Formats: sequence, structure tokens, C-alpha cells
Amino acid sequence: IAIALSIALTICTNLVNSQCETQPEKRKDAPLNLYKGETIFTLNFLNAINTLHPKENLFFSPYSLYHVLLLLYFGSEQETKNTLKNGLQLHWTDNKADVREAYKFEKKKREMRNLNSSVEFKSVDHLFFANEIPIKDCIDDLLHNEVSKLDFLQKPDEQRLSINKFVQDHTKGLIKDILVPGSISVNTKLVVANAAYFKGAWANKFDAAKTKPEVFYSSPEEREFVQMMSVTGTFNHAANEKLECHILEMPYKTSEDTSDISMFIFLPSTQPNALDALLQRLTGDIISEVVQEGIARQVEVKIPKFEFEQTVQLPEVLNLMNLGAVFDPLANYTSFSSDTNAPIIFDDAVQKSLIKVNEEGSEAASATVAFSFRSSRPVEPAQFICNHPFVFMIYDYSSRAVLFTGVYRKPIK
Repeated sequence: IAIALSIALTICTNLVNSQCETQPEKRKDAPLNLYKGETIFTLNFLNAINTLHPKENLFFSPYSLYHVLLLLYFGSEQETKNTLKNGLQLHWTDNKADVREAYKFEKKKREMRNLNSSVEFKSVDHLFFANEIPIKDCIDDLLHNEVSKLDFLQKPDEQRLSINKFVQDHTKGLIKDILVPGSISVNTKLVVANAAYFKGAWANKFDAAKTKPEVFYSSPEEREFVQMMSVTGTFNHAANEKLECHILEMPYKTSEDTSDISMFIFLPSTQPNALDALLQRLTGDIISEVVQEGIARQVEVKIPKFEFEQTVQLPEVLNLMNLGAVFDPLANYTSFSSDTNAPIIFDDAVQKSLIKVNEEGSEAASATVAFSFRSSRPVEPAQFICNHPFVFMIYDYSSRAVLFTGVYRKPIK
């Protein structure tokens, strides 16, 4: 499986002075609280994007977007800080320093895991400041390896291409041209970017010789053929009464034949609106139950072979999540810089994601840029046939995060 994603958030014109918050005594519960908040954010984002695109296939990285918004939170003050605090589910602390410590802990843990795993997952955050912007020491200290200065004033399009190359390089070439011509101008003061890449091989690989055309029911009235992959092996499988769906865990092979990253597939019934009802029922607590419970058993599995790319304009999605104020001209991002003459304004944000699911495994990438359960044993025999719409999530046990998620509604033309 291959996945690539990038988020870009551009900031144009303007910045005010504010002191960085000091670090109180370290909170041991900070990383766990951050993980919990990220899960709630993930589900809120999934429901918001499904509301806007109720009939489409969906794919995105809540993990990538969450980290971009965390960077905005570190640079925010006053009402903007409160808006981001609420949207990012950071109610557990009033001090940004607690969040910074949890952020650094999670980042270090991810780097250490990548050294010892055959599954490849990389997520890179970066702040591209205009040359003339004086960066506050606390931001430079927190992200000293992730801060660059660029000449937007004299060479805006050249810098746009440079950021696109950064994204392309960190997504193994899967995400290209996230910033379109004209998105960077002489007024750009800051671009906040995240690029994420994932590649993993199934612990139980599909036999390509068994992949064949089968009917997929997009709805009771709509059906068409899809290349259906098939495998029989030992999987964690459960019927979840709260969600009214069957759930299958498909682990990716990591070091020593163990796995700490899996794809979870949530398969509702074929009833009309069953998938939307499933999305409404998903909660952070239920996700925590799902990843801990399931019955290891022999299961015949069939899922479509698919590949699709999606670009999401984030302002309308974030507006549904009560985060639209981050794009307000009066938003306060004065913790980024000591310059009192040029307030920062975020113009736009876009996330571009791509996923490939085949017999070998998955590959995915994503980039985001912003411009200035209780389980019951399923009925025998165990079959898990994904021939109608389903939800999927790539979950990292190590960071307790949903790295990528999506909805497969219909075959891609």
C-alpha cells in the first residue's frame, strides 16, 4: 500500500509581539491527552468532509492536518488560540508549553520507531518564513530543524517551486505541484507545510492470481465490476453492536513479523444510509475499543484493488468544525514573530492525498499547505466481503493515531 499526502497553508501580509509561554513542570499525561484529542479531531474532520462530499470517495490524513494546525496553535494568541485549542481538543491544558512537550515527545517517538521498522511512515512539518520576518526564539527552538527562510519578496514563484519540491521529495514523488501558480506572491510571509508518506506490505499478502472482476454495489440500484482481491488468513475480526458493522484488522508486516500499524475496515450493512449512520456513531472511545478487541480467526477477505487521489480545499471543511476563524483577517498569530508592523493572515489551505491499495500492501502520501468495543463473535463461516461501501483507517498503535482514513463508495473510473 502506498500513501502520500501534503498540506500547505499560506500566509500573506502581516504579524505582533507576545511572549512565549514558559514551561511548567512536565505533565506525564500530556502525550496521552494529545492522542485522545487527535482521535476526536479525526472523527470530527471525517464527518465534516463527508457532509460536504456525501456521494464521493474520500481519502485524507487527519494526522497531517492536525500537525499543521498544531503549528498554528503554537503561533496563535487570544481568541485565535482559544479557537484552535477547542478545535484541536486541547482542553486538558491552558499552557502551550504542555502541548509543545507532547508534540516533541510524539515526534521523537516516531523517529525512533522508523529506525526499527520495515513499515515506512514519515511525517515532516516545516515553516517557510519570508526573509524579512524576525522569528521568535521559542518558535525557532521548538522547530529549529523545521524552519527555513525564503525570498518571497523578490522570487515568489521560484520559492513556490522550492516548496513543491520539498513536498514532492518527502512524499517519494507521489504529491506534485501542491502550490499552483499564483498561490505565492510578494505578500506571502509564511507557508506552513506538512508532508506525510506511508508504505507497508500486508502481513497476509493477497495472491495476484486470485484478483478478478466482481460486482461492487455502490447502492442497491448501482452496481459495476471492480478488480476484487482475495485472501484467506488469520485476522482480527469482530461484529460491533454499537457501530452496527463488521470490523476487520489487516496488519502491515513490520520487524520480526510483528505489526504496530494496521488498516481497519468498517463494513456496515447494505441498508440505505448505513454508511452515514456508521460515521455518525464513531467516537474516540469506540475507536479505542476497536483497536484493542477482536477475535483472531481464519477469515476469507475480499476488498477492491484501488488507487485514487483527492485534493481538499480546507477552509470550508474547517468552517464546519468551528475552525473557520483561523482564516479571519483579524486572527492573531503574534507568537510567530516580534515584528509589530505586519500581522499574519492565512489566505488558504489545501490537502492533497493519494492512496494505492494492491495485493502487496498499501502506499499513501499526503501534503497539507496553508497560505499566509464490545465485540461479539461473527457468525461462521468467517467472511469479510467488501462489495459495498466501507470506511477504512490506517492506525498507528505506537502513536495511537489515525494516520490516514477514507470512505470507499464506488469504483474509480
